[in-house]
Amino acid sequence: MRICVFGAGAIGGYLGVKLAQAGMDVSLVARGPHLNAMREKGLTLIEEDQAPVTVPVTASDDPAELGVQDYVIVTLKAHSVPPVVGRMQPLFGDNTTVVSGVNGVPWWYFHKLGGPLEGRRLASVDPGNAQWDGFGPDRVLGCVVYPAAEVIEPGVIRHIEGNRFCLGEPDGSKSDRAKVLSEAMIKAGLKAPVRPRIRDEIWVKLWGNLSFNPISALTHSTLDVLCTDPGTRAVARAMMVEAQEIAEKLGVRFPIDVDRRIDGGAAVGAHKTSMWQDLNLGRPMEIDALVTAVQELGQLTGTPTPTIDTVLALIQLRGRTAGLYG
Repeated sequence: MRICVFGAGAIGGYLGVKLAQAGMDVSLVARGPHLNAMREKGLTLIEEDQAPVTVPVTASDDPAELGVQDYVIVTLKAHSVPPVVGRMQPLFGDNTTVVSGVNGVPWWYFHKLGGPLEGRRLASVDPGNAQWDGFGPDRVLGCVVYPAAEVIEPGVIRHIEGNRFCLGEPDGSKSDRAKVLSEAMIKAGLKAPVRPRIRDEIWVKLWGNLSFNPISALTHSTLDVLCTDPGTRAVARAMMVEAQEIAEKLGVRFPIDVDRRIDGGAAVGAHKTSMWQDLNLGRPMEIDALVTAVQELGQLTGTPTPTIDTVLALIQLRGRTAGLYG
């Protein structure tokens, strides 16, 4: 079984090391100093209470060097995927599965969902249908990524917490391809359950990303502060209630309520969200998959989203002002 991790930054690098340690035939697509360090010295993973581990890896910035894969696990940020779909084509054979480990509303959301929106494309996350046409929705296996990690220097990943990668077919089936990948990831020491309702998992994570990310970037507040301050908690809660109404119209079931989800964010502590970190570091901000797409789903389902609309307008302008949102 050949596995390519496309986007071997923090999460992709963590996943790559774990798979390589388990003896998998894994290759990584990366770029810049991080790629150079991996080629020269291997990829190092630092985990809490364990000695650093360095593994030799096959890494390239040219997918054509890697050949056809059984699984291509995409761990890029959502806005980075459409421009590279063409470059990824050499990785695909007739039976290649694309595992979409990308935050936010996935471009394939309405594939095999059924109902009046079956097959609907989402312009906010797949402009020009680049992924729908370039990957093909039948290749896709959903994945919700829970670990937190960071690249602390080129070629070195620090794992912060979590090891769960929930997998799920768009049609809810427990397919052979999902079970085979799950078994491989479990062998690598990861939690990889195959869920029959992967969209429920997507929305529970999206609930927090939708609200906590833009509010933290706008206010420069860590999770413990924005989830307990009465004003910002109320804004986050209103966004989440609007999102819940959209999701439930699309058949999603939430296993917890809004206030428990916010309390869970507060319990994380003084954490800077990824959107705030991107703003501070001058990296493109992941606004569309986390917020704009929810607004688009609101329009498709006829659901008013006044709080989401307001916060989205503010974070889009903040991103444009910083030159980090196009």
